[in-house]
Amino acid sequence: MAKFALQILICCLSAAIVMLSCPAMSQEVEDESEFSYDVESETGPLHWGDIKPEWHSCKNGSMQSPIDLLNERVQIVSHLGALQMNYKPSNATLKNRGHDIMLELHDNSSYLQINGTKYVLKQFHWHSPSEHTIEGRRLDLELHMVHETPSGSQAAVIGMLFKTGRPDPLLSSLTNHLEAISNSTEAEIAVGVIDPGLIRIGRTQYYRYNGSLTTPPCTENVPWTIVREVRSVSKEQIELLRGSVHDDSDTNARPLQPINNRIVKFNKPQEYQH
Repeated sequence: MAKFALQILICCLSAAIVMLSCPAMSQEVEDESEFSYDVESETGPLHWGDIKPEWHSCKNGSMQSPIDLLNERVQIVSHLGALQMNYKPSNATLKNRGHDIMLELHDNSSYLQINGTKYVLKQFHWHSPSEHTIEGRRLDLELHMVHETPSGSQAAVIGMLFKTGRPDPLLSSLTNHLEAISNSTEAEIAVGVIDPGLIRIGRTQYYRYNGSLTTPPCTENVPWTIVREVRSVSKEQIELLRGSVHDDSDTNARPLQPINNRIVKFNKPQEYQH
C-alpha cells in the first residue's frame, strides 16, 4: 500500500514539473528556432500548425491574426471609450529571440484594463514590415505590447504601426543595447529602467477585434487593439532591429489571415464623427 502511494506521489510530482516547465498557452514561444517566416520552408508560416500538436490553431483556428483593417468591414462606435492604461517605469531586459527583438518588463506594475479584466504589460517586440495592414497596405514597422492576465491564462495585445520618418524615442533609448546583442541569437542584456510612457499611445481612436497571437502557438481569443495614429521610426532603427536577428529572412511578419465572420470595431468619440 505504501509502495502504491509512493508511485502516485511520484506521478503527481512529475505532472507538476511538466506543468511548471510548459509556458501558458497565452504566451508566445520563447524558442523561435523551431519556426521561420520563409513561406517556402517546411517551418514557414503556412506549416506552423503542422510542426507541433499544440500549435494546431495556427492552421485550424478561425480567429487568427493579423488581418487587414478594411474600412468596408469596420463598425464605427464610441462606446468602447478611451483606453484604460496605467503604465509605470520598470526594470527590463532586451532579448534576441531569433526572429525578433523582445523587451521584457520585470515589474508587474503596468497594466491595461478591458471590460473590467486587468492585463499586465509583459513585453514589447517588433515586426517589420507591419503584420496588420490598412486597406491592404503594409506599413514599415509594427510594435506589439503584449499583456497577460495575472494568472497568465489570457493575453491582450496593443499594436502600433510606424512609417519611416523621424526616430522613435523608445528605440533611440535602446540603440546601444540593440547593437550589443546584435551578434548573438538568444543574447540578452539588462537595460535598466524603461518607461512605457515613452510610447505615446493615442487612447481614444483605435481598432478592436478578437484575434490570436501572431506566432506559435497562435492562441485565439486575444483582444487586439490597433491604435489608429501612425507613428514614425527611422530607417536606421528598422535596419538595426532586423540586423540584430539572424534568421535569413527579410521579414518577420506573418501573412494576413482570413477575417471570417469577425467584427472589427473602430472606436471614435462622438466629437470626431461629424
